[in-house]
Amino acid sequence: MKAFETKIDTNAEEFRTNADFMTGLVGKVKYVENQIRVGEEKYRARAIQKGKLLPRERLALLLDHGAPFLELCPIAGYKMFGDTDGTSAGGNIITGIGYVSGRRVLVIVNNFAIKGGTINSVTFRKTLRLQEIAFKMRLPVVSLSESGGGNLADRTPDPWGAHSFIDSGLVYCQQAELSAAGIPQITVAHGNATAGGAYQVALSDYIVLVRGQSQIFLAGPPLLKAATGEEASAEELGGAEMHATITGTGEYLAEDDADGIRIAREIVDQLPRDAGEYLMADKKPEMPVYPKEDLLGIVPTDKKIPFDMREVIARIVDGSRFLEFKTEFGADTLCGHAYIEGQKCGIIANNSPITPQGAIKATQFLQLCDQSDTAMIFLHNTTGFLVGVEAEQFGQVKHGSKMIQAVANFRPPKISLIIGSSNGAGNYAMCSKALKPAFSFAWPTARMAVMGGEQATKVMMNIKEMQAERKGVKITDEERIELDQIAEENKAAFERISAPLFFASRMMTDGLIDPRDSRNVIAFCLATCRETPHRGTKSNTFGVARI
Repeated sequence: MKAFETKIDTNAEEFRTNADFMTGLVGKVKYVENQIRVGEEKYRARAIQKGKLLPRERLALLLDHGAPFLELCPIAGYKMFGDTDGTSAGGNIITGIGYVSGRRVLVIVNNFAIKGGTINSVTFRKTLRLQEIAFKMRLPVVSLSESGGGNLADRTPDPWGAHSFIDSGLVYCQQAELSAAGIPQITVAHGNATAGGAYQVALSDYIVLVRGQSQIFLAGPPLLKAATGEEASAEELGGAEMHATITGTGEYLAEDDADGIRIAREIVDQLPRDAGEYLMADKKPEMPVYPKEDLLGIVPTDKKIPFDMREVIARIVDGSRFLEFKTEFGADTLCGHAYIEGQKCGIIANNSPITPQGAIKATQFLQLCDQSDTAMIFLHNTTGFLVGVEAEQFGQVKHGSKMIQAVANFRPPKISLIIGSSNGAGNYAMCSKALKPAFSFAWPTARMAVMGGEQATKVMMNIKEMQAERKGVKITDEERIELDQIAEENKAAFERISAPLFFASRMMTDGLIDPRDSRNVIAFCLATCRETPHRGTKSNTFGVARI
């Protein structure tokens, strides 16, 4: 199979303009992610005074040095619920998949440097997504816990607030189910774990307490006094030594943060060997022929200008080789086989709206890859399914529905990367969050909406004109000016809610990535999925309990 021959001139002015535009968008995402770290740094002096490591220092100490770490949903809650500048985004938890003692695990670190690590609606939703990943991938969960419980001080209106109590119960239910499914949960209680935070710790399979720091109770001293009038110290109520010697809530007693993390690493070291040791790549990995830096200049600054997704594929897959399927049929929907870091995969990508022929081709290709147990990568850039008399009469609804059905019931792993537009039902057919991919990421050029802002504006204008025509009246010049103004406002609103920072903050993807990281991120996710049947732990009936 020959390598793809690029048609891009990387010295052209248009390419350089595109690259500068993309670099600016990447910079905006990095700035937002860095704002959270700025907020954490404000707590450094207090952490040192208390003899504690900052959350990301704990994370660095937990992870194997030099091993990859894929952070998940880092900007969840950005500019929501009182977050004005990004410093309190992330749901007060740092999360991702990395390696501990040579084993791939899912990591959750309470960010106590931001609002005391208190729990809000974003925390719940982010945790539910992480538990979904843990279930699907059978990944052990390591938590570095320090939480003040629910954020009672935040008076910002929360549209999810009515669900928060139920959501918290689902988190605990799924902790119990994870244990019963044979997926170990290891928690280091670095500090305060109040109310809901206490249950998160106590429902873990292994608990490491830290002398003089761990405080695990349903009600702290102030609430206890307010509720019952009883006075007690934090150590009497739920200190590390009390739990280690009296209640038996903890299995290990550490001397400080670093010692607690050391113990957690040793616990992980007792688990079955990393599943990756049982697997071999399908082929010897090869680097793409073309440099990853080219990915910055492929997507035009104007999203209405088309680009060839083959140019993206050629800079992600091994040897830049792509065995295209049915090249001449439904040509604007690309399907084909490739390898990424030696791992076989199928790829479905868009060069335009999805036509009936494109849907037919994709459906057949999905069935073939399901038959051969081949993971599927979806690369989004579509305004949706093609509309019009010809498309409808050719069976667009029927064929589009069959494609969605094939994606929904596809058994091998599914991974989505949204590069350009991902609108309407095409968003579903290309395996967005609604169709349950194992992982979903987006470039900073991505757009997700029911339709583009310009199209939505035209639709609403056409409706107004048809309403006037049915009434037998003519729209006046004054009304036309007012409608044009409303149309511009609606267009701006559609553009805002389809923007990547907007949908990433609402966890419609697992994160925004630098295009240059695409190959590494997809390869990491593919390997995580491939290892799932080989994790080695066994399920039981009710989960592990402290009697």
